[in-house]
This record gives sequence, structure tokens and C-alpha cells, in this order.
Amino acid sequence: MPYVNIKVTGDEEAPTKEQKQKLIEGVTKLIGDVLGKNTSNLVVVIEEIPMDNYGIGGLTVRERRKSKK
Repeated sequence: MPYVNIKVTGDEEAPTKEQKQKLIEGVTKLIGDVLGKNTSNLVVVIEEIPMDNYGIGGLTVRERRKSKK
């Protein structure tokens, strides 16, 4: 059974319910098209990670985005 895990920053930038549905549909179609897999049992999980729990280059995502504004 194929399993796909999508991680996105949460908080105020979290995807909407509609965006999540489109991600799930799109990834499912992509896996089927590219890998030729039967997608009837494909699992797609979207994890929302708070921006303060996600770090890049020694800074949280929140701090990195503040510094780029």
C-alpha cells in the first residue's frame, strides 16, 4: 500500500480544507500516473507543523519569514 506524507507549516498559514482535498486528489493522481500504482489503497497524510517547531538554518520558520519581510 503506497503511503505519502505531506508536511506543511501550520498556524496562520495552514492550508484550507479545500486545499487539503486538492492536495490529496492531486498526489493520488500523480502516484497513479507516474508509478502506475493502483491508488484505491493509497494513503495520503497531511501533517501541519507549527512554524515554531520547524527550523531551517538555525532559525524557526516564523523567524526566517519575519526576516525576509
